[in-house]
Amino acid sequence: MSFLRYVVFVSFPKSRSYSHSLQHFHDNIDVVSSFNEMLHKDPTPPAIEFGKILGSLMKAKHYPTVVSLSQKMELNRVAPDFVTHNILINSLSQLGHITFAFSVFAKILKRGYRPDCFTFNTFIRGLCLKGQLHNALQFHDKVVAQGFRLDQVCYGTLINGLCKAGETTAALRLLRRVDGRLVQLDTVMYNTIIDSMCRDKLVNDACDLYSEMVAKKISPSVFTYNALISGFCVVDNLKEAIHLLNRMASENIYPNVYTFSILVDAFCKEGKVKEARNVLAMMIKKDVQLNVVIYTSLMVGYCLVNEVNKANDILNIMSERGVTANVWSYTTLIDGFCKAKMVDEAISLFKEMHCRNIIPNTVTYNSLIDGLCKLGRIPYALELIDEMYDRGQLPNIITYNSILDALCKKRQVDKAIALSRTFKDMGIQPDMYTYNILIGGLCKVGRLEDAQKVFEDLLVKGYSLNIYTYTFMIRGLCKKGLFDEALAMLSKMEDNSCTPDAVTFEIIIRSLFDKDENDKAEKLLREMIVRGLL
Repeated sequence: MSFLRYVVFVSFPKSRSYSHSLQHFHDNIDVVSSFNEMLHKDPTPPAIEFGKILGSLMKAKHYPTVVSLSQKMELNRVAPDFVTHNILINSLSQLGHITFAFSVFAKILKRGYRPDCFTFNTFIRGLCLKGQLHNALQFHDKVVAQGFRLDQVCYGTLINGLCKAGETTAALRLLRRVDGRLVQLDTVMYNTIIDSMCRDKLVNDACDLYSEMVAKKISPSVFTYNALISGFCVVDNLKEAIHLLNRMASENIYPNVYTFSILVDAFCKEGKVKEARNVLAMMIKKDVQLNVVIYTSLMVGYCLVNEVNKANDILNIMSERGVTANVWSYTTLIDGFCKAKMVDEAISLFKEMHCRNIIPNTVTYNSLIDGLCKLGRIPYALELIDEMYDRGQLPNIITYNSILDALCKKRQVDKAIALSRTFKDMGIQPDMYTYNILIGGLCKVGRLEDAQKVFEDLLVKGYSLNIYTYTFMIRGLCKKGLFDEALAMLSKMEDNSCTPDAVTFEIIIRSLFDKDENDKAEKLLREMIVRGLL
């Protein structure tokens, strides 16, 4: 496709993006009109004046308009200058059309302009956005080999692209390569790699890089500490996370709301609500405004320690302090009420969401449906599934597993099997939990042969069976008095690298004692002792 044909394609696309581009065009109609008036002035203003308009459009991210107007300039024989070429290259790169951007780059060279760091950074960012990291590195190598120098922004962009692609080691290699030779390292480069290491749980390596950074007199920022604090929280080292928070104060780096939210969230997820409240007290002391994320994390903590009423109090406190609860705040509390078997309270909150125009998501529905199912209120749960479809919140396998489990516990296995066929026909694929529910339900009602068919089918299809699958089958075999088969299943379980636990052994042992098979039961008991399961 030629560049001219490409411009026509961008300016007048025959797709949904056409209306999107038109909207952008109308948003800037005054700017575009000014551009068109300038084109017809006599004499025509210099390219720098056109560049001001194109630059404003580029900053507003109206890239298709920039491309279209740039072509108008050329058609009206207004020679673009270096700046307008750079603007066009940036717009093409942001649109993901790197090949056309390179064609403009060729024009820059042909007209005798010397590309600058903005030009190179534009290409590197564009290649990174398209996931072409190998090409970005190759481009860097060619540019450096030709004697051009890139700046800190260019290297920061490359390092960020590598880290986002999970190539933290490659990013670190690049940092080592450029250190002091190609460019001076800065806080942003170090922060990007430290954050990526922490996300990969390589917190010790991140700390080493932090120490190197300090040794080189490159000042850490609040982002540096946030990354490290988050890393220590991820690896459950909250003591070190708090130590870093205190170190920030000694270095006159002020923690922000995100710093505190990391700690509150980590403490609450471990059920350490007292410690979380201490962090909140510190926030209040430092006049840091509590936001919906902080409050919701605290609600999670209270729900984890079965203090759901205190979590509900937090929702009321939020309202009093002018903090608007979101879907996750309500979902957290609905889930907490359901786990505490306070389903009516959960339903009340669910209705409150509708009144406040807070749209429940699939997780909200799943929490409430599971709570209803655990109390045997299946008809209401099924009504909610219908509501999900009506509201465009499609159920998933987690939704249906709750219904299947409830049906099987009520010994309505045929209904469960029919439902599994229905949602499978709708494109929702069962998971191992689904099959475990069905196998367990079939064994419970004495339909061992049907359970065995499901079990064998899973083996043929190459599913990785887990301890629950085998334990359900062993229970079913024992219930029928088929102890030799149950012991064979126990052996098969081990052969398939699935280690039985105390529950698996206890099912067989109890059944053997009930049938006066005491010698076999005692032998299994001794094996449990040897394995450390007693």
